[in-house]
Amino acid sequence: MRRPTCLLLVASLSLGTARAQVAAPELPPADMGIHQGRFIGVVAGTAVVYALTTYFLGKTWYTKRVPFHSFNDNGEWLQMDKVGHATTAYAISRGEYELFRWSGVNERASVLTGGLVALLYQTTIEVFDGRSEGWGFSKGDMAANFTGVALFMGQQYAFGEQKASLRYGWRQSIYPAYRPNLLGKAIGNQMLKDYNGQQYWLSLNLASVLPVGPSFPRWLALDLGYSASGMTGGHANPPYFDSNGQEVKFRRYRQFYLSPDITLARLPGLRNWAAQPLVSAGQFFKIPAPSLEYNPVHGLRVHSLLLPKD
Repeated sequence: MRRPTCLLLVASLSLGTARAQVAAPELPPADMGIHQGRFIGVVAGTAVVYALTTYFLGKTWYTKRVPFHSFNDNGEWLQMDKVGHATTAYAISRGEYELFRWSGVNERASVLTGGLVALLYQTTIEVFDGRSEGWGFSKGDMAANFTGVALFMGQQYAFGEQKASLRYGWRQSIYPAYRPNLLGKAIGNQMLKDYNGQQYWLSLNLASVLPVGPSFPRWLALDLGYSASGMTGGHANPPYFDSNGQEVKFRRYRQFYLSPDITLARLPGLRNWAAQPLVSAGQFFKIPAPSLEYNPVHGLRVHSLLLPKD
């Protein structure tokens, strides 16, 4: 279960981006050069977060070391962990890019730096996994990491903007009650550890990808979501018996969603400096909205703002 660590990295980088945007909501013109104070702060902050993260992981999460080895976990959790890796790598890339642009680094160098920092974070975690008892270096995880970085860098180099972004969503599920030590006891732990409650969204800004007129709302986005349910174990669900001795079984299945969303950075009312923390941090999270779901168990379902507990 490596996803909680990755999401903590995203949270720290999101907060860093928000702080930078509060100080200067507009990116500096390319010809102004590097702002030395900001640049030193960004580099130092990134280095400190990386050092503290690796130290914390080494002391708490990866205490039992074994010789380096690989591990094939591609069939686990209906690939929710792989989509999570891609989303995390994308978010770190974008967060670091925005910080370096704020410090005055030119566009191309900021894009490259953001991608490299994301790969450094994610590869470090995989190396830890490769030397950890019960885990291993996962080629599938690394492929997902590269996918997330490529999605950010490819768009930024090609279009100078993010027409499509990856976002994280969550709703509470029923499954932690059956395996609380694995899926989390408190809600905060469940948000990070329970794959049944997580959704990952590909958010498309419609004005960026469609030939729309000037009156079309520039903030409107359409999200394609993926989630999974019925999982109390990685590859399969372990046996569980209730208080009457009856075995409780869950069917594992995938869920697909379609939902409108908002590109916060394109809302006219959120372009002032006071709103920038919300915009910067909010770009990585799905805004609750009505959605259409399809899954092989329930077929088509329509949801209001919040998804149900499955």
